Amino acid sequence: MIYLDNAATSWPKPESVYKVADQVFREEAGNPGRSGHALSLVARRRIEETRLLLAKLFNVSKPERIIFTMNTTDALNLAIKGLALKEISADGFHVITTSMEHNSVTRPLEALRRYGIEYTKAPVCPANGVNTDDIKNAIRKNTKLVVCTHVSNVSGTVNPIAGIGTICKNSNIPFLVDVAQSAGTMPIDVQAMGIDLLAFPGHKGLFGPQGTGGLYIGEGIDLLPLREGGTGSHSEDYGQPAELPDRYESGTMNTAGIAALGEGTRFIMSQGLETIEAREAELANRFINGICELPGLKCYGPPAGMLRKGIISINSDKLSPMELAVILENSFNIAVRPGLHCAPDAHGTLGTLHSGGTLRIGIGYLNTEEDIDKCIEALSAISK
Repeated sequence: MIYLDNAATSWPKPESVYKVADQVFREEAGNPGRSGHALSLVARRRIEETRLLLAKLFNVSKPERIIFTMNTTDALNLAIKGLALKEISADGFHVITTSMEHNSVTRPLEALRRYGIEYTKAPVCPANGVNTDDIKNAIRKNTKLVVCTHVSNVSGTVNPIAGIGTICKNSNIPFLVDVAQSAGTMPIDVQAMGIDLLAFPGHKGLFGPQGTGGLYIGEGIDLLPLREGGTGSHSEDYGQPAELPDRYESGTMNTAGIAALGEGTRFIMSQGLETIEAREAELANRFINGICELPGLKCYGPPAGMLRKGIISINSDKLSPMELAVILENSFNIAVRPGLHCAPDAHGTLGTLHSGGTLRIGIGYLNTEEDIDKCIEALSAISK
């Protein structure tokens, strides 16, 4: 199989990730932080090592401010709801977001409308990203959060996160960034970019397993916990502990998954983010240049040569995205993803919401030139 669905989840993983997960399951599967015996202690060390690695990757000064979650969606729900439900007041709670967000942002915001929370969607240019002036002009007296995706999961569009971060810092508004499509594939510095809350997945660019992810919570940010329970600390208290990470990490941790995520992070660091970013851009440009002249195909998002990620949406004037995907898999053994990609706002911006969405090509660091060329050849054969 030629796997080009890395925007959904990365595959394959580096061999070291598989080995660590297997080792932890077989030899280190104690309950972390719940006992003093050897298996429990080594499990705890695994989790804290991963926390330290992620803190280094994102330039987080205090590792305990990285909270492990099930995935990016879990992290975004904690950040959005945990802040909104805690900070809403008589003057309301207004959020600024964009017109190309994933449902993991849009749906929590929509659910919070019943509590009186309002939100504004700043328009996004599919080629250049959101205009920072539109973010600035949307600020109200009661704006208490800006939430924005770093990279569109539909078109690969990159938003100017550092510029938005500066606006938020000058306006004293918390800034939440969804890095589901950029964590592990491009440099992210929470301090330099002015990011207060960072939601990331483990199973995509970081090469960890599914069911892992996390949330960075900046200093001065206090979220209402969405779950309470056992933490292995302050067990005599009925209330949830105040210190991080225990405040947001109730219940038994996914030790093997988090350890494997740590190994994936080590692999990223060994390769270098600049190398990974350049490689992904090279393959994306190769694909776009290879299909731009094919009859009946349309490509969305930034053109070749512009800043973008290896997420490319295309459509055919003869076949639906689903039909294209079925032919690519059944006739050419190429795995891609058709449809709306859990991002109706993005498809509304692209004009593809009511036509079945798009066919998404998700290029990853471990793809090869041969993978790209075979996909181009397959699309050429289909278009003819």
